[in-house]
Amino acid sequence: MNSRNIGGCFAAALSLAACGGEGGREDEGGEAGFPTATITATATAGSATEGEDADASATQGSATMGSATMGTATTVDPDDTGSSVYFDVGSPDGGADCSGMMGDGDTHSYIWIANSSQGTVSKINTETLVEEGRYRVRPDSAGNPSRTSVALSGNVAVANRAGGVVKIYTNTDECQESNGMPGIQTSTGAADILAWGVEECVAWYTPFDYQTQRPLAWAQGTINDATCQWENEKLWTSGRYGAGNADVLLLDGETGVVEATAVVPSVIGWAGLYGGAVDSEGNFWSVDHNWDGPSTLVRVERATMAVSTWPVTGSVHYGLAVDPQGRAWLCGNGGVSRFDPITATWTHSPPINGGSALGGCMTDDQGTLWHSPYPTAAMYGFDTETLAITHQIPIPAYCHGVSIDFDGNVWGVQFGGSDAYRIDPVTQTVDTVTGLVGAYTYSDMTGFALSSVGVPSG
Repeated sequence: MNSRNIGGCFAAALSLAACGGEGGREDEGGEAGFPTATITATATAGSATEGEDADASATQGSATMGSATMGTATTVDPDDTGSSVYFDVGSPDGGADCSGMMGDGDTHSYIWIANSSQGTVSKINTETLVEEGRYRVRPDSAGNPSRTSVALSGNVAVANRAGGVVKIYTNTDECQESNGMPGIQTSTGAADILAWGVEECVAWYTPFDYQTQRPLAWAQGTINDATCQWENEKLWTSGRYGAGNADVLLLDGETGVVEATAVVPSVIGWAGLYGGAVDSEGNFWSVDHNWDGPSTLVRVERATMAVSTWPVTGSVHYGLAVDPQGRAWLCGNGGVSRFDPITATWTHSPPINGGSALGGCMTDDQGTLWHSPYPTAAMYGFDTETLAITHQIPIPAYCHGVSIDFDGNVWGVQFGGSDAYRIDPVTQTVDTVTGLVGAYTYSDMTGFALSSVGVPSG
């Protein structure tokens, strides 16, 4: 790892303190090895308008889904040799030394990029730029995946626009025997895509029959000091049947079973809720992207499933992020907007690029929000306090998805193309990964965003 290793945000998370899509209208486009059972999960979800407490009047929401069976993950010893970040969360009575868990080359030195038109996801090493695995994300390979999210444990989840969520183990040591063949069968690269039910690094798959299912974001778990394993991780997603209400679902990260459901009423726009991110308390943030009018910012509380909403002021926005200070960001229309949930106020940057309404964004731990405004072939940096432009780095093509890796590099995923770019914000060097198929990812594809916001105070 280079001298800009920023895994220190994870150290802060362990000490319970935080550090510091689609262009135009997108297409919506026999489960061997993973038997499913139909279940129904229902929870009471409050709703609140702007300025109200989140424990307002209750509504009921439910969704039908299947749950996959899987083995119990094995315990993996942390690799203490590859990280330049050290911290000790072991117990004074001889508990394990959990240092070096983030960005150690085994769990968080990867970016996961969806190959939407191929129905797969690519696992790319952020240090070597080598693609180390490519996986189907739905039994029929027709899910049209668009969002990936990496947990604090390093494992990834992928949501399909056409319905269904899958979890994939990052470390092959955790992959489970499930296909009856000796050894562990798993992909080794882009040309080695195993059949559904043969691939054994798929942890679970939960089918959904939503018309549209886009947002996906892991919530924090708790660290087991004795084993250095993350436990009780949860996963947020959202789906919708036709126009109107949208479901927000909280899944058990170990099993994929839906534990609670909230209903967000009167969601505007053709795609339902759009992006997904979490804050330090594990609350879910999203936005109902609307091409033709005002949008709404949404928060669902992890503890109560209560729903709060705020109208988005200014122009239509697109990208979504939550920074270490708990502020929500929307990006697009040639600029960025910051929302402070404490004061319920918006701050907007001046528009650039003629106000095009596309582009993802993410904050780093240096006080910069990164955004690639459509259709510019450049990565912009915005000061998170003043909203002034601090960087404008040329890249080979417009990038729709934006993420940060644990060495401080900024990544951009070419919209619907074959390339992804790794950008060093200091030297402005740009490296290219190619060979993707209909690339599209608009979410926390490295896990850095989740690590940077910290863990729940309780």
